[in-house]
Order: sequence, then C-alpha cells, then structure tokens
Amino acid sequence: MEIILFIFSFLTLILWIFALVWTSWTLFIQKPLEPTNSSPKSSGKISIIVPARNEANRVLSKSISSMLLQDYEDFEVVVIDDRSTDATGEILAEIARDNPKLKLIKGRETEVGWLGKPFALQQGFQQASGEWILATDADIIFAKNALKTAVAFAIEKELDALTLIPKINHGSFWETLFMPIFGWFCFLAMPPNRVNDPQRKEAMGVGNFFLFRRSVLECLDGFTLVRNEVAEDLRMAEILKKRGYRFRIEYAPNLIETRMYSSLKEIWEGFTKNLFSGLRFSVHRAILGSFAIFFLGVLPIFLALIFWFMSYKTLAYMFFLVYVMQVLTFVVIHLRWKGNPLYALFTPIGLLLFMMILLNSTVKIVTGKGVTWKGRKIYETGGVEPPR
Repeated sequence: MEIILFIFSFLTLILWIFALVWTSWTLFIQKPLEPTNSSPKSSGKISIIVPARNEANRVLSKSISSMLLQDYEDFEVVVIDDRSTDATGEILAEIARDNPKLKLIKGRETEVGWLGKPFALQQGFQQASGEWILATDADIIFAKNALKTAVAFAIEKELDALTLIPKINHGSFWETLFMPIFGWFCFLAMPPNRVNDPQRKEAMGVGNFFLFRRSVLECLDGFTLVRNEVAEDLRMAEILKKRGYRFRIEYAPNLIETRMYSSLKEIWEGFTKNLFSGLRFSVHRAILGSFAIFFLGVLPIFLALIFWFMSYKTLAYMFFLVYVMQVLTFVVIHLRWKGNPLYALFTPIGLLLFMMILLNSTVKIVTGKGVTWKGRKIYETGGVEPPR
C-alpha cells in the first residue's frame, strides 16, 4: 500500500511541476493588449449592446457612463432593460435623459426557445446601426480608449471578431480565492495561443467584450445560433472559428475591468449556471473532472498531514511537495493577474469549492431542477433543453 501511495504522490508531483512550468510559460507569452491613442482608419460606427437585468445594486451607472465617455468618434450605446424587477430601468432612464448616444430599449418577454441574455442581445442587434457590434455586460468598466484600441487592433489584424479578457477585481475572501482558480481552468481548457491559432479547434469567447463586424453577425442571423445557450460567448467563439472567420482573444486589463461576483452566494449561483454548460453538458466529463480535482488538488495536503502524524515521513514529504507546487503555481497566477499571492496558500480550499459547484451544476441540470439566476429559472424540466 505504501508503494502505491508513493507512486501516486510521485506522479501527482510530476503533474503539478508540469502545471507550474506550463502556467508560467503560458502567462509569459500572453502579452496584454496595449492601449492606443491614435484613431483607426476607416473604422466606422460602433454599436455597444448592453443587456441589463436587475443591475441596480451593482455598478450599472458607472459602467454605462464609462461607455458613454469613450473617445471614439462615432458610436452608440444600446441598452436593453431585460425586464428588470428592481430600479435598473429608472437608473437607465435617468442616464439616457442627458446622453443622446444612449438608446434605451424596454426588453420583451423572452420568446420560446430562447434564454434571457441571448434574446436581449438579439433585440439590441436589431436596433443597432453600427458597422461594428460590441456585445458587453452592464458591470464592465471601460477605459476611455477601449473602443479605439479594440477597433484599431481588429482592423490591423483584419479580424472578423475580437474578444477581450478583462481585469478581474476582487473584494471578498472567496472572490480573491476562487476567481484565479476559475481563470486557470479556462487557461487549461482553452490556452489563448491555441485559441488564436486558426489551425487548432480551441475557441473561447468572453461575453464581457465581444466585438463583431456587423456583416459577420448578419451572416449568422445575429445571436440566433446561441439562442438557448447559457455560455453564449463560448459557443459563439466556437461557431466563428468552425466557420473560418478571423477571430482572436486578447488579455486587456488596461482597457476593461469588472468585479464578476461580490459574495460566496453569488459565486455559487453564477458558476452553478455556467460550469456544466461549459462542459457541454457532459456528465462523464463532470465526474472525471471532479475526481481529478479531488485526488490531484484537494487530497494531497490532507494526506501530508495525516501521514505526518502517522510517522510515515516519506509519504508526508512527498504529498507536502505536491502542495508546494500547487501554491507556487497559483502564486504565479496571482502575481500575473494582480491578485494577492498569499491566497495561493488556500488553493486546496478553492479547488474543493470549484469541485462542489461543478457537481451542484451537474446535478441541478441533469435532474431537471434547474438553476436560478437573476430571478429566472433555466434548464428546468419542461423549459429550454440543454443542447447536446
């Protein structure tokens, strides 16, 4: 038994050493998109589409104001009040009174076969007049030159679509612990250098900032192809790449930023909505992923403590080295993404939380109990079925 545990600890250690090297290299080659102050040539009008539902207690006013303050020459902001039940509509109406660039739309009841956000995006697209369409969220804070930089880059690279990764701000303990772990898993599944390689199948879209040429969206009939997708940004990226459109993902912490969730409850609900969908509703992937997270990420530090007190010092040292490699991996991530590297010490707890949310997401959707988000029930038996 000791030999089996030693082999397991050794292989796990090798995996985490590889993870540390791979993570360091991937982050090293991922250069942030640098802001520009020069105006792009022949850029055309941009329509910023913003679905907003129950955003009154977040940063709605600051977010929309940052969009309206763009130094881009010709743009409009199309905000869809997606049947909010709080003061979102009143806040937007007040902003719109003093800003002719803001076009406020009262969202319609979600049609059968659609989910709320894609349907709101589709309504915004139908009202937009720009040559470029930017889909974003109502909790994103834009730097003044965000539009100018993104369009200039898209024109320079002759892109059909561009998606940007924002700077993620943290407040609570759980945000600071969990968000880098979520970001790391995204990197494992979809490394940006592979996403940007047209010869590879990996594709990743970020709904915080997804810029399209209007002609491309018209060919796709707007957001119709992702009408019943929770992860509509991920699916749209897959569609773009599969159909041969020129598409890139870039890290842009100096252009856009957001605080996705502000509490453990919001993290739990938000990622319960997203994680199983991100695995394309694959039960075996969810189960295998959960087992891998538990045995390779959560268990080693506890085994190190158990074997130490049982005086199996060799095994204790081996499993402790696994934990050290975990910590070093996430120290690199926190330093690169402007987090707090001390939180890397709690990595096993963050991995355990990720595993629990993944299992909860899987059970809620597979059993038909559904997931509640912003007052709506999705993936409930009798409602919109998960695409397979």
